[in-house]
Amino acid sequence: MKYLIGFGLIAAVAACVQSATMPDASEGAAIFAENCAQCHGTGGKGDGPWAKGMTPPPADLTQLSPGGEFPRAHVLSVIDGYDRTGLPGQEMPEFGLLLKGDTVPVDVGDGVLTPTPRPLAALMAYLQSIQQG
Repeated sequence: MKYLIGFGLIAAVAACVQSATMPDASEGAAIFAENCAQCHGTGGKGDGPWAKGMTPPPADLTQLSPGGEFPRAHVLSVIDGYDRTGLPGQEMPEFGLLLKGDTVPVDVGDGVLTPTPRPLAALMAYLQSIQQG
């Protein structure tokens, strides 16, 4: 009996760890297509069908890391709506309420793992994957 309880506990812990893995870019691509492509375009360059006539135009999301390092914390805070400092305008909607769910541990660049809603982490992974130079 003692072994059955121990095995059950190990299985439960393994299931929690497995569900807390970082999502991949393909999971984020689906979220991007549903929520972001209308303005930022299917390739993230800011040329979506709703972008025509927007002032300022939507950002080119393929150019978020010109210095080589992807700004994870800043990207997460902009998408969530927490920080729009330095952005030219407030036209981008806040997606924080739409991107809730189970959390995954995300290193936002300081070595500390931060619990982040899985859809938000997936979107960040996708944006990181489309960076160009």
